[in-house]
Amino acid sequence: MSFCRLEINKGTKAFFACPPAGVYVCSKCNHPLFSSRSKFAHSSPWPAFTETIREDSVTKMMETLTAYKVLCGKCGNGLGHEFVNDGPEEGISRF
Repeated sequence: MSFCRLEINKGTKAFFACPPAGVYVCSKCNHPLFSSRSKFAHSSPWPAFTETIREDSVTKMMETLTAYKVLCGKCGNGLGHEFVNDGPEEGISRF
């Protein structure tokens, strides 16, 4: 995942809070992906977003009926998944 920092210390794993405001970019090529304005609280340790900054920010490939594999729209770096109808409101997807 390109957004959060994972630290392993003495056999334990801890996810550190992601930056609260700004633009989230690809860790490989700095391509703009998501705005903090579309970020919402979710039970996963990763930041969750309802939309990308631009239509070409990411590319998606269907993996299942409810999930798409998401890649950086510029360099193809793996970013995780888009989960259909798993957003903060019914009918909204979660990246």
